Amino acid sequence: MIPKSRKELADLVTETTLDVYEDLTPQLIERLEQIKHSQDLSESQKNDEVMLDMMGFVKSCTNEIIIDVLARIFGLE
Repeated sequence: MIPKSRKELADLVTETTLDVYEDLTPQLIERLEQIKHSQDLSESQKNDEVMLDMMGFVKSCTNEIIIDVLARIFGLE
């Protein structure tokens, strides 16, 4: 799908964003649960791990969104 307007592009990005976050969120939740129940980490270390995992999650989602949108625009699969 090649967007013909800024609104169509925005709709494509929004749709892709929702799909990517839905796909990747279960992995993040699982990882956060592992951190929460870790006996080897102090509370401060747990907070650091959560922060790093959240940053990685956002980066991964952003990359997937860009790749998916560009793939749709250029007809790549």
